[in-house]
Amino acid sequence: MSSDVVIRAAGADDVEFVFSMIVALAEYERAPGAVAGSPELLRDALFGQAPTAEAAVAERDSERIGFALFYGTFSTWECRPGIWLEDLFVLPEHRRGGAGEALLRHVARIAVDRGCTRLEWVALDWNEPALSFYDKLGAEVLSDWLQHRLDGAGLRQFADGGAGG
Repeated sequence: MSSDVVIRAAGADDVEFVFSMIVALAEYERAPGAVAGSPELLRDALFGQAPTAEAAVAERDSERIGFALFYGTFSTWECRPGIWLEDLFVLPEHRRGGAGEALLRHVARIAVDRGCTRLEWVALDWNEPALSFYDKLGAEVLSDWLQHRLDGAGLRQFADGGAGG
């Protein structure tokens, strides 16, 4: 690669880029129709009156090539904050050039600077390049924890007293 990767906090002018990367990530993860959000919703989540997430952008030679999107969590066992890395994605033609590691290191530095005890994320079980990358970084696979989800109509139904016990 011709130059170093620069990581910076995303600004409002990056929303369209970040949203396009979210769509590209969904395609990579074999779920091209799964993105139900919009650039407007993303803008509000990142830069609205009560932001719920943050993003970082990777650049090389002033070209945006990747992003990370993350938000705060809390560990009751440690009574301290953590960070959840929702998305990390580098355009295919820019992989293996240090951008992914630089993005992850940037988020890790934010976690340490904020006094967080954890940086956590998930990866699809078939995504060998990502799993290998995370293994090389020393990330622990938490095989004894199973992720659960209520969403969409099921979430609304349960919240309204339907389904369940």
